[in-house]
Amino acid sequence: MNKHTIRVVVAMSGGVDSSVAAALLVQEGYDVVGMMMRLWSDEAAGGAEHNRCCTPGQMQSARRIANRLGIPFYVLDTKDVFRESVVQYFIDQHREGFTPNPCLECNRRIRFDWLLRHAIALDADYLATGHYARITKNAAGGWLLKKGLDSGKDQSYVLSVMGQEQLSKTLFPVGDYPKANVRRIAGELGLDVANKKDSQDLCFLGNNDYRDFLRIYAPEVMVTGPIMTSTGEILGKHRGLSNYTIGQRKGLGISYSEPLYVLAMNPYKNALVVGTRAELGRDQLEAANFNWVCGVAPADAAFRAEVKIRYRSRPQSALVRMLGSERVRIVFDEPQRDITPGQAAVVYQDDICLGGGVIVKFEDEQSGLQACDKAVDIAW
Repeated sequence: MNKHTIRVVVAMSGGVDSSVAAALLVQEGYDVVGMMMRLWSDEAAGGAEHNRCCTPGQMQSARRIANRLGIPFYVLDTKDVFRESVVQYFIDQHREGFTPNPCLECNRRIRFDWLLRHAIALDADYLATGHYARITKNAAGGWLLKKGLDSGKDQSYVLSVMGQEQLSKTLFPVGDYPKANVRRIAGELGLDVANKKDSQDLCFLGNNDYRDFLRIYAPEVMVTGPIMTSTGEILGKHRGLSNYTIGQRKGLGISYSEPLYVLAMNPYKNALVVGTRAELGRDQLEAANFNWVCGVAPADAAFRAEVKIRYRSRPQSALVRMLGSERVRIVFDEPQRDITPGQAAVVYQDDICLGGGVIVKFEDEQSGLQACDKAVDIAW
């Protein structure tokens, strides 16, 4: 098929990665259309009128890049679906005592569902983004999601929600380049975003502080409650569960014979469970709602792999045991101190992302929370 007849919608943000993605596709001769989403923003906390992913300045930048490349550019009003699918998920997860990664939900519900369907409605053959990942085929013709060539920028972790249908209609033009080369290409093409800083933090927060956001939209998670050990000893009072994260040591505001770390949150009793460093490390987790990129669960009941438990964490060697088609138990070779319910456990073999699922509360954690329940009922 002639590339001039292949239409690709590029999700543009006004940043260097999506701009270079669009430019590379134009150079290759595709029929390219730029598209930007106008997302919901938190105006109540911090007074932000615009989501940081789509400020007027970024829209002007994306439109200017599109004009320079000679491609049409559209803006889609995505506020309501983003609020319902991503922001509400973030709020609800905190209410359940989890620490979510809303970027995964955005990729699952918005970018590679809602936006992809709108691209197809424009007779597009593909949706392209500026993600650092690669898509290839295996010997049987199935689609593979692989890490980006630049290991420091690899984004396959947040793309682990994708399946065969999405991969078959998606392009990652910058996935084969180191970030330094992407900036160089932007400079050579005269794109004024060549040295633009990468976006960070949650895009919908008004003032970059998720705590302020939750005080307004989920005030119940910011109510004070007991700090206690897993055996039920009450040590003090916390400032609201969402002010803390698993593995945290500083800022607990309590004294003890040895350093204490956050082990778990009990949202039903509004209790923060703490313990020693020896109690913190755990060599197992369970992940539910597991998405297998290939579309089906592995035939092997158990297999070796590497697993990431946070976006910025290093992959760790582990044994993955199947507990059903959408649930796994992961047993690490070495204890991991930051296993956090609500984050994703993403499984790799070499540079291939097999899929990922949401870390759930584990059996020993549940038993500790039950002891916590009893202690709170008695003492608080």
